[in-house]
Amino acid sequence: MPRVIDTDERNRRVTEAAWRVLVREGIPALSVRKVAAEAGLPPSSLRYTFPTQASLRIRAYELVVERLAERVAAIAPGADWARAVLLELLPLDESRRLEMEITVVLGTAAMADGDLRATHHRAHRAVRDLCERVVRAVEVDPADVRVETERLHAIMDGLALHMNRQDDDEGTDWAVQVVDTHLADLKKIPPTTLG
Repeated sequence: MPRVIDTDERNRRVTEAAWRVLVREGIPALSVRKVAAEAGLPPSSLRYTFPTQASLRIRAYELVVERLAERVAAIAPGADWARAVLLELLPLDESRRLEMEITVVLGTAAMADGDLRATHHRAHRAVRDLCERVVRAVEVDPADVRVETERLHAIMDGLALHMNRQDDDEGTDWAVQVVDTHLADLKKIPPTTLG
């Protein structure tokens, strides 16, 4: 009896192999043949699911967003929900660090790659939407939600990028402290006085 293949698991395995190739060798090295070898599969087995390099790049970027959404969905509602969500946006462990590397590589490539650009915009929007949910969760005045969302989004993107480029010996406590300080500040913002 032939072995039943879990298509979703196989595609995840292939996509994770694409991540490793991207981080190790860069965009020019990303090919169906190299990814298949990295995943331990024959190239012909990828032909229908990932027929082109563009399809591999898009799927690699989509998996970053899916993993983030899965982690956020697993966070229990409560007093620490906003903090927990923001910490999921930071490369605090090896898995999230790899996701951040992929985001940087593919986000940069999206500037010149029309096939990837729409996926990049969806990823960017997903993070922005999470920041808005956090701002609303800490009950910022409705008149200030937009600007505070944009500010939080910029802070989180900047922190994540900086953390990904720092030396490992610098640790991550400083970034968590920045998140905690900003959350505390958000909770203290008085209602807007702008007319």
